[in-house]
Amino acid sequence: MYIDGQWAKAKGTFEVLNPATGEKIADVPDGGRDDAATAIAAADRAFPAWSNLTAYQRSAYLYRAYQIMMERKEDLARTMTEEQGKPLRAARNEVQYGADFLLWYAEEAKRVYGETIPAPRADQRFIVLHQPVGVVAAVTPWNYPVSMITRKVAPALAAGCTIVLKPAEATPLCAIEIFKILAEAEIPAGVANLVTAADPKPIGEEFVSNPAVRKITFTGSTGVGKMLAQGAAEQMKRISLELGGHAPFLVFDDANPQYAAKGAALVKFLNTGQACISPNRIFVHKSIVEPFTEEFISRVTRLRGGNGMEDGISIGPLVNEAAVDKVERQVNDAVEKGAKIGCGGHRLIDDGLDKGHFFAPTVLTGVTPDMLIYREETFGPVAPIIAFDDDETAITMANDTHYGLAAYVYTQNISRAHRMFERLRFGIVGINDINPTGAAAPFGGMKESGLGREGGREGIAEYLETKLGGFSV
Repeated sequence: MYIDGQWAKAKGTFEVLNPATGEKIADVPDGGRDDAATAIAAADRAFPAWSNLTAYQRSAYLYRAYQIMMERKEDLARTMTEEQGKPLRAARNEVQYGADFLLWYAEEAKRVYGETIPAPRADQRFIVLHQPVGVVAAVTPWNYPVSMITRKVAPALAAGCTIVLKPAEATPLCAIEIFKILAEAEIPAGVANLVTAADPKPIGEEFVSNPAVRKITFTGSTGVGKMLAQGAAEQMKRISLELGGHAPFLVFDDANPQYAAKGAALVKFLNTGQACISPNRIFVHKSIVEPFTEEFISRVTRLRGGNGMEDGISIGPLVNEAAVDKVERQVNDAVEKGAKIGCGGHRLIDDGLDKGHFFAPTVLTGVTPDMLIYREETFGPVAPIIAFDDDETAITMANDTHYGLAAYVYTQNISRAHRMFERLRFGIVGINDINPTGAAAPFGGMKESGLGREGGREGIAEYLETKLGGFSV
């Protein structure tokens, strides 16, 4: 653990396993609630000095961290592949994406502007300042174990906040490497703190109950997010949540079915389907559903599962056996209710893959609303294809979910594109675009997909309070 500028041990340790092989990679400190409290106290002590630095000084620290991270890009990517399982090429892309947040917020730190407001009285002046909220408690997920850290740490530090991070128990090694970078960048003691733990519950309880924590930022399941929001309400803590998704992918009759199938396959099986913006329901107009499905299955059958360190691997392992069980349950339920398997539909156990958590990339056709996969987020390599008749039906089916994170639309009609962008109840909509993300762009969802935004200028606003000064002159 990294607390108050020092590397610290805990009373015990827990194992980190390679999801592709089942082998132990390392033992990591198993922190508890007391460790979280110690880290929060350190962050609280460091806050006055850090928040009083100029924006240019804080920017310089973040820029130095960016430079170090880029120097260690390959080592970070290999750590990620070994610990999380994604193919090495994808891991390299994520390290770059994660570094982008350090660079973006190194600049955005200098763009926190105030304003003057015309007052109703001649002897009065209004001035608005934006100031850091205070100590931030952050919880990050395992599926993007580097970029989800920098996406929270960078804007928090840029704003002048101090932070305590609890990374996912499945991927603490990536977090440790990121904090080595922050330490080498000489970010002052107590400003950025790391507590690793096998059991997140006690850490979360301390984050929620400790009055020194003024903001919680969490990426993970909707269920846990709701619990944190309820707890934060007791002390009126600021909270931002990036939760589950159930993204629709709409392909209209004027789209090129082969081009749309290529895009759908690329984004659906990114990170083995373990992404909150992964398409979970692929809606295709009935007039082109056959050529789309043919091309889609052709592409999916060429995907190769295995250890992400090997060349040519595009499908890594799922995070654990419970994730495999969930995917298998959804596929079996769909088949029992009439869906057809276009390809895949089974665990991968040949050539030593039985030692890891692998499931074959799968395509289901004939999916209907009564099936689990139509309603539940999958977080795995299964793509259900559903035919639709008209635009209104497509919009209704797409919006028929409690989630509202991401949606995708393929159409060549500019009017339809605008209508879909406006009417789909999702925080992110990709129009003929399967990667509508970037450090400069706001990321977040509606409905039960969360609160607040990360990235862009909106991302730093989440860590700032607005203060009004009224002056009599």
